[in-house]
Amino acid sequence: HVQLVESGGGSVQAGGSLRLSCAASKYTYSSKCVGWFRQAPGKEREGVAYICTGNGAGDSYVVDSVKGRFTISEDNAKNTVYLQMNNLQPEDTARYYCAADSFGDLPPISMVVAGQVVLGYWGQGTQVTVSS
Repeated sequence: HVQLVESGGGSVQAGGSLRLSCAASKYTYSSKCVGWFRQAPGKEREGVAYICTGNGAGDSYVVDSVKGRFTISEDNAKNTVYLQMNNLQPEDTARYYCAADSFGDLPPISMVVAGQVVLGYWGQGTQVTVSS
């Protein structure tokens, strides 16, 4: 059972930056995928960024709506994945969640993004509020 704890949310003005962290307990397998999702009130949850690494390979993906502003990275030694968010805009206001899972074989990130590979563990979320 993987436990995920997000942190780093807060309130910023438009144009500001935040770095979210997703700290994970021990994974069962050596390959893992982590995704950042967000959900604003009255809106559906959407995937924002994903990273899959393991067995010497890795890939990451950021959705077009935040590309150039958001970056996903990881620190394996800390079992932590980060979402660096720059030039935040009011439309980025949402609760941000990380989800993760581990695998024997590293899945194609395209399948994770498409939801064909399910990330089974979720954190409690962290609120990001951007004011204009």
